[in-house]
Amino acid sequence: MCQPDIELLRRHTASHIMSAAVGMLFPDVKRGVGPWTETGFYQDFDFGEAEVSDKDFKKIEKKMRWIVNKDFKVQKRMLSGEEARAAFPNDEYKLELIDEILDRGEELSFYDFVGEEGRVFYTDLCAGPHLESTGQVGVFKITKLAGAYWRGDENKAQLTRLYGIAFADAEGLEAYQTMLEEAAKRDHRKLGKELDLFTFSELVGPGLPLFTPKGELLRSTVGDYLKQLKESKGYQHVWIPHITKKDLYETSGHWDKYKDDLFHVKGKSDAEFVMKPMNCPHHTQIFASKMRSYRDLPLRLAETTTCYRDEQQGELLGLSRVRSLTVDDTHIFCRIDQIQEEAEGVIDIIRQFYTSLNMWEGDNFWVSLSVRDPEKPEKYLGDPANWDKAESFLESVAKNNDLPYKRIEGEAAFYGPKLDFQFKDAIGREWQLATLQIDFVMPERFKLEYINEEGQKERPVMLHIAIAGSLERFLSVIIEHYAGAFPAWLAPVQAHVLPVNSAHEAHCEKLIETLKEAGARVEYYDSSDSLGKRIRNCQKARVPFAIVVGDKEVESGNLTVRKYGEEKDQVMTVDEFKAALGRG
Repeated sequence: MCQPDIELLRRHTASHIMSAAVGMLFPDVKRGVGPWTETGFYQDFDFGEAEVSDKDFKKIEKKMRWIVNKDFKVQKRMLSGEEARAAFPNDEYKLELIDEILDRGEELSFYDFVGEEGRVFYTDLCAGPHLESTGQVGVFKITKLAGAYWRGDENKAQLTRLYGIAFADAEGLEAYQTMLEEAAKRDHRKLGKELDLFTFSELVGPGLPLFTPKGELLRSTVGDYLKQLKESKGYQHVWIPHITKKDLYETSGHWDKYKDDLFHVKGKSDAEFVMKPMNCPHHTQIFASKMRSYRDLPLRLAETTTCYRDEQQGELLGLSRVRSLTVDDTHIFCRIDQIQEEAEGVIDIIRQFYTSLNMWEGDNFWVSLSVRDPEKPEKYLGDPANWDKAESFLESVAKNNDLPYKRIEGEAAFYGPKLDFQFKDAIGREWQLATLQIDFVMPERFKLEYINEEGQKERPVMLHIAIAGSLERFLSVIIEHYAGAFPAWLAPVQAHVLPVNSAHEAHCEKLIETLKEAGARVEYYDSSDSLGKRIRNCQKARVPFAIVVGDKEVESGNLTVRKYGEEKDQVMTVDEFKAALGRG
């Protein structure tokens, strides 16, 4: 098993330090779970009758510093079920976890803070790993408090979740806090409202975004570009319905894992339907609709379509976490000897797409080669020999394309390994966006076949591809990455056309007609307001270009253009301006 890096160890140890500090201040507290996260750590608590607020953060942090200064050794020990239950006799949350672990036939590991003469100051049920001592944790801060249901189940007790962050030194903490301030300015929920891109309605329901005309232009621009890239590689677009019988997911293997996360639909028949949470099982049925020959492969099926997942309401967040997610899904059915070439074609599409967003450069991205957890083979379906092949293929593709990859155990899908592309945004946050997965399992479960060169039936391999992933989540990332100031090719409105006064309006109308015929997305603002105010409004709306038309422009036919964020104008011909609207 790969060990987490030092920052993950720091956060995990800090979560235990916070838990110990809370226990010092609130002796009757009961503890839920408390892992590290990508950006920090948290711990769930049941404080009983005690009231806890952000006013308590400083005194908890003071106790945490005491624990750090004591530099307790962090040591692992194994306990029997009887010993473990005795350690938490009145904590129903720990007892529930202990019983579950024992029912799975696994051992119970605990981590202790050990002081002088081997005295145990604090202990907790935990799989680890941790830093060697509390003194190594660095600096930390408790950031917020929220409610959280036990095990994420709204029918269970509501606990109090404390969040925190930890860094090696004060400079790291300060840099992170600066980033949070910048992130708040870029929040896609705030910008989405300011730029009139999307909205939510209580009548429609939480997690179900409604896109305005400008928001739909943004979505369709991304979707059209992806369609163009895929069609250039021989992909064919298909369409599938939004509901299906549950039998489809029972066959695919998704039902046992995800049935509680689906929207269930009851019609007039006795059949049980669900809103589709993913598209791959549907696409297998298009492949299976007729007998295929080896000459038909690879068969590349693409679709941008909405899926539905019954996410917990407390986990919904703007466009980042929704109940209706639109996926640019692609599935390739191919022979084993075609996997390498097909996968490299996918990498080329991903490279082109993210290059156009200025995200495929330098150290702005890395790739997770997400493989099995060798210690938990029961999590994965299919023949281990096929898993070996699939993992080997993906590693070869990563090497051949000079991808900056890391092999991460335990992150594979239940049906196959994958390459997950992690991109940094403008303020350094990482987002997992594109993915490429190799799947031997689903063709087997659906008994997909083609006729090979010898006239015999053979099983195809299935590649699962998403370039942007969920368009909603992708747009949340891109809105924040650009702070709403999109590059011209992506912007819903590419230019405002501003006549200096009413004498120039007729020329502006002809110019707009010319630009729209060329596919430009432009808006016209007449001279009813002052020119200065209209230019300021253009900047406020983060429109890439303001085109000012006065006597000089009418006479020459050229354009005076001011780019967003700049104070100097530049003169362009109409053709030069059209070129400036492209992806370069």
